[in-house]
Amino acid sequence: MDDPIRTARELATHASDIKHLQTDMDRMVQDMDEIKRTLAAIQKTLSEAKGGWRTLMYVGGASATIASFITWLVDKFTN
Repeated sequence: MDDPIRTARELATHASDIKHLQTDMDRMVQDMDEIKRTLAAIQKTLSEAKGGWRTLMYVGGASATIASFITWLVDKFTN
């Protein structure tokens, strides 16, 4: 008589534990989905920034080339 009662209690305890585990897993899945969305947004931002930096480097290089050429011209005509 004692054994079926103990078995029923253990089953109830396990059922409760499984319910809590399922709730935790559902929450983890939601968190992982949110992390994926955040990573996608970060990747997009970095991709856009990469293009901006590349453009700035081209502009800086062109400016340095033009400034060097002007300096060479001024030096050539003043000597």
